Amino acid sequence: MNSQVMHGTKRVGAPHENGFEDIAFGETFSPEIKEKGGTSAVIVGLDGSERGDTRVRSHVPAIFKAEEADRYTLFPIKHPKIFEFYKRHVASFWTAEEIDLAADMDHWRNRLTEAERYFVSHVLAFFAASDGIVLENLAERFMRDVEIPEARCFYGFQIAMENIHSETYSLLIDAYVKDPEERTHLFRAMETMPCVRRKAYWAIRWIGSDASFQERLVAFAAVEGIFFSGSFCAIFWLKKRGLMPGLTFSNELISRDEGLHCDFACHLYSMLPAEERVPAERIHSMIRDAVECEKEFVCDALPVSLIGMNQQLMSAYIEFVADRLLVELGYDRLWNTPNPFDWMELISLQGKTNFFEKRVGEYQKANVTTSATDNVFALDIEF
Repeated sequence: MNSQVMHGTKRVGAPHENGFEDIAFGETFSPEIKEKGGTSAVIVGLDGSERGDTRVRSHVPAIFKAEEADRYTLFPIKHPKIFEFYKRHVASFWTAEEIDLAADMDHWRNRLTEAERYFVSHVLAFFAASDGIVLENLAERFMRDVEIPEARCFYGFQIAMENIHSETYSLLIDAYVKDPEERTHLFRAMETMPCVRRKAYWAIRWIGSDASFQERLVAFAAVEGIFFSGSFCAIFWLKKRGLMPGLTFSNELISRDEGLHCDFACHLYSMLPAEERVPAERIHSMIRDAVECEKEFVCDALPVSLIGMNQQLMSAYIEFVADRLLVELGYDRLWNTPNPFDWMELISLQGKTNFFEKRVGEYQKANVTTSATDNVFALDIEF
């Protein structure tokens, strides 16, 4: 099979148990999606067989379906917890224009080493690509799979925020990297960087997969809960050192959003009856694979030692994050590794607002999460 990317052809992997090859680090990615009629597509395996129209849904549990009469109207709310997730996300809305990069430019030129600049630019390149992948999965699969209106509200708003994340990472690259050729290299990271390609295609293969919705739900929880963890932690390390305030503030906002996305996925999964859940051995296999992929990224391909972090501790941190995700999903831990970075616990806590700061990472819009009756003005209150 031609290994070059052809015009009008998307490439995608698929889980190995469905007869497709796993993507090894640095390998040319062979499985393809061939367009049919411009909108539908089939996966073409390594053996040339076609399977799995992406417009045909895989199994979706009945709990995420809705009656035809209820699909298109939001009220009355039937899933208040899901609706609460949506309102929390709306309350945390922000835009790329709120990130102040004035101090970053001096830090970039005069306080970061060449190795640190290399690390930051390549992490941003991964983030810029990965948000587009999450976005495509939401638009192509999850918005089709889930019919309950409250969840569609959340996914619709998540799509908007993923666009803002992608815009922010692109603006950061554009601001820091002045050489046009290097910028192009970073913006096309999935083609130019094997370490980014490996992680990106791990996620992409699930978009075209005919695996069940619940399995794909866990896969993208792993993307947002594990694949981002090492890079988020590395940027928080820069914050701990007093470097790059614009970058680190955007990292606070985006990591908070991604944490909410991961929590939402876990909540949907918790709604499943026991007989609809994925077997523990399959979940453990998926999470173990994601952890190895993330370790390879931040400990080997783009080592955190470039910014002065301990690689063994970072490896332990990724295991800690993965164990936490497993527990949230209702499964046993695999590693039982404690958090090696105490300062990350402090960052994850809801902090107090600095009076002198214009904007803080735990900011949320006023009154969005209150009900319509919580703040009613009345003239008949007894004093």
